[in-house]
Amino acid sequence: MIKQYFRYVSANVLGMVGISCYILADTFFIAQGVGADGLTALNLAIPVFNLINGLGLMLGMGGATRFAIAGGKGEKQERREIFAHTFYLLCILSVLFVVGAVFFAPSIALWLGADSATKKMTTDYLRILMVFTPFFMCNNLLNCFVRNDGSPALSMTAMLAGSFFNIVFDYILVFPLHLGIQGAAMATAASPIVSICILSVHIFRKKNHFHFSLLKPRLKPWKDVCALGSTSLLVEISSGIVMLVFNLLILNIQGNIGVAAYGVVANIAMVLNAIYTGISQGMQPLVSHSYGKGDKRASFQVLRYAMITAVCFAVFSYVILFLASNPIIAVFNKEKSPLLAEIAKRGMEIYFASFLFGGINIITAAFFSAMARPQFAFVITMLRGIVFVIPLAFLLSSLLGLTGIWLTMPMTEAVVMVLAIIMQVGLKRKSGVEEIA
Repeated sequence: MIKQYFRYVSANVLGMVGISCYILADTFFIAQGVGADGLTALNLAIPVFNLINGLGLMLGMGGATRFAIAGGKGEKQERREIFAHTFYLLCILSVLFVVGAVFFAPSIALWLGADSATKKMTTDYLRILMVFTPFFMCNNLLNCFVRNDGSPALSMTAMLAGSFFNIVFDYILVFPLHLGIQGAAMATAASPIVSICILSVHIFRKKNHFHFSLLKPRLKPWKDVCALGSTSLLVEISSGIVMLVFNLLILNIQGNIGVAAYGVVANIAMVLNAIYTGISQGMQPLVSHSYGKGDKRASFQVLRYAMITAVCFAVFSYVILFLASNPIIAVFNKEKSPLLAEIAKRGMEIYFASFLFGGINIITAAFFSAMARPQFAFVITMLRGIVFVIPLAFLLSSLLGLTGIWLTMPMTEAVVMVLAIIMQVGLKRKSGVEEIA
């Protein structure tokens, strides 16, 4: 089991880091090629990317979880149909974003907090991103199904190839071609197409167990997919809402330069979150398949491996980021603003303490979804994403200013971690699983 665990998790961590680098690469090249206003515009647009990515992950993780459980139970007919149902729902959701890009991009930019200095750049980035929604979602869908169909290495290769394409074309479009934030958006939007082309190889393999097929869409499979994948959606939506609220609060306290500094912190945080997401997605096929076979003890063993991995990574990453904060910030601070550097450094030192607890929460929520208990995953995700963090952000920012905003996430994650562990213990006892050595 441990060999399988590291095979799946290592591949998915690398792949998810690759996907998270879509926005991190944009952050770097926009910082160097456009400056602080470009960073602010990017940060204002990221919540929409979170929503697109979240819906894609909801469909991918929800459909693939049901696909894996059906495989464990030997239900061949359901395995054949679930991919088609999920793909049809993806097409419907994608059309909504494309329509929104054509008609409502400027209004969305204003709603996200853009002002006269950042409205055009925010609108340009949003419009390109939203028009390419079908490719972002399809990439997430195929990644999840390919991984659950026994090909984690191909999934990793596809994600890394897309990320490499993004980095190269970010440079080409922002610098030699001088397309600014539009160029960064174009590179990011085209990257999932590269990944999809690589993932499509799996469809033509003999060992492939999912295919495109014509069938009459039914509401029940859609509801099932959305329920099982709701945790992935809520994680991304919560991240977007938190970023939106933090942007607005920081705008009132420190203006655009504060939002630019938060953009540096938030985008590095996105990479760290991607690693935890990679761990949780890597363990999901193993947990779901074991659950489908009725081997709950094996499912909890995989959870234990994931928790240990998350804690070790959290300690290591916090130490590195604490010691290397100055050179990391300098990479994104083209104008060498001492105020931006000061705000970002203070933010990193406090905000990143949340990852000592947050990884456990992300993995626990994913575990409950993989065990077909989306209601437990929903509770954890809502508590850490909206219920605690939003009121705390307003309260602490009013009392402590920027320091209060940075403290919000560590306090939230610590409280939710205690509840998550209690829920784990309760499910283990209810499942009749003996203590794992």
